[in-house]
Amino acid sequence: MKRTLIILLAKILYFIGKLMGKGSSMPGQIALKLDKNILKKIKLPEDIIVVTGSNGKTSTTELICSILEKNGYTVGCNREGSNQTEGVTTMILNSCNLKGVVQKDVMVIESDERYTRHTLKNFNAKYLVVTNLYRDQMTRNGHPELIYDIVKEAIDDNVHLILNTDDPLSSLYGYKRENVTYFGMNENGLSTKENDGVYNDGKYCPNCKHPMTYDYYHYAHIGSYHCEHCEHERKNPDFALTNVDLDTGEIEINNKYKIQMNLRSIYNAYNMLAAFAVTSLVGVKEEEIVRVLTDYVIKNDRVQNFEINGREAMLLTSKHENSISYDQSLMYVAREKEDCTVVIIVDAVSRKYFTSETSWLWDIDFELLNTPAVKKIVLAGKYVHDLVTRFDYTGIDKNKIVATEDLDDMMREVKEKSVGKVYIVTCFSDRMKFIDRL
Repeated sequence: MKRTLIILLAKILYFIGKLMGKGSSMPGQIALKLDKNILKKIKLPEDIIVVTGSNGKTSTTELICSILEKNGYTVGCNREGSNQTEGVTTMILNSCNLKGVVQKDVMVIESDERYTRHTLKNFNAKYLVVTNLYRDQMTRNGHPELIYDIVKEAIDDNVHLILNTDDPLSSLYGYKRENVTYFGMNENGLSTKENDGVYNDGKYCPNCKHPMTYDYYHYAHIGSYHCEHCEHERKNPDFALTNVDLDTGEIEINNKYKIQMNLRSIYNAYNMLAAFAVTSLVGVKEEEIVRVLTDYVIKNDRVQNFEINGREAMLLTSKHENSISYDQSLMYVAREKEDCTVVIIVDAVSRKYFTSETSWLWDIDFELLNTPAVKKIVLAGKYVHDLVTRFDYTGIDKNKIVATEDLDDMMREVKEKSVGKVYIVTCFSDRMKFIDRL
């Protein structure tokens, strides 16, 4: 009886929250206070997919859900992005009937890296996808190897791991273990023999701390590596990007399946590959996966296209305090061949806590903007002086750079004096500050 009442209460609170435009974690939070073991009393489907990692988990989760739904599966998913234990609890209770039976074929759960160990105490996931582990929100997360240890607590012997073989840290979960599927990108025209990032987190083996040897890099420390001391190495991927052409936007999987990407980025290619791998393992026909992924438009608003005074504009939302996420946005801009203006806003560091710690700006490869097509750069926000100092070391012509702390001044500069297409690179905290001024 208590279980039924908690489920009913969670459903009512969720409905009220939706009407009020509130977040989706509160019903789960209350349910767990009433019964901390409520999820253990829910009958879940056999196919439970959990997606975690530093970058790409939201988009990968969305892709997995879309593939499954368009192939006839009913799916439960925390689409609102509440990826901590309370948000997951809300989604599960809202997906089940009053008898505690989830009425879905598959559950697809995005999980915050730090909370995966807590969430997975409540049920057994069939698949656990780890997209990557990078430097991310250092004030909150510390070092990536600390997050590696935290996520490792969630991994039991029965879960089927789906790992990015190109990432030496997250792929380490599969070290001398069975029940692992790897995905990765083969060497291609984008690959380099040297790490050309601001830092190199692949210099030492995460397993034994001895020097790591690379055959090639895709970006940052992502690539083909091996350790001569402990034999930790990039495994041949079960699902491989065998060709990637960012000029045309076409990728090829396993030398067979060609997919046209709507968003031409390496990140998008990896997210699509991970979704392809997961849904293929679940049982979706690979031809049907290709059909869904071709020209798929991500719906989570991280990339938005619009116009500013008749000019084309694109908003590229990057993750807070995550240099590789910013680098991917800058790499997208750096491939631009036509004249363009780039706007970089750092007005807040986090949505969740206060910090003025901006050392992560020095990890971002702003040097990528030192290209002929980038005619103008507008730096803006509360931390504009930190940005200006960082740009002093990029070698970019200072005559291209305009800096202002005031976001209204920034908007006037963008509307009246932009050159070519406008790219706005910012984080989740600041994206609406720009959109609201359009």
